[in-house]
Amino acid sequence: MRGERADLEEAGIGQLVSQLATDAREAAQAEVALVKARAGFAVTRYKWAVVYFGAAAVLALAALIALLVGLIMALAPLIGPGWATLAVVAGVLAVATILGLMGKAQLSKKVIS
Repeated sequence: MRGERADLEEAGIGQLVSQLATDAREAAQAEVALVKARAGFAVTRYKWAVVYFGAAAVLALAALIALLVGLIMALAPLIGPGWATLAVVAGVLAVATILGLMGKAQLSKKVIS
């Protein structure tokens, strides 16, 4: 420690300023590298999350289709296949219409300033 202090005392102010500038540049480069690494990690993590959510959505849609086909098959002996299909399609379209209107209402709400 004492040897470093003696070296600093012997060094000129120009050399110290030059060393400060070099240290500041290296610190800034290290910070930029850290931010890039964190961003890369976040992008990779979110990319995989999107893939998993997409797969889950596809499977959920397949399950919904299977449920609707099953409902048609269950109703077919009671009211016939044509009427069963019409009833299920009408019911699903009614639910879709209600959800669409609810979404539209959410978008048309005024923001309180």
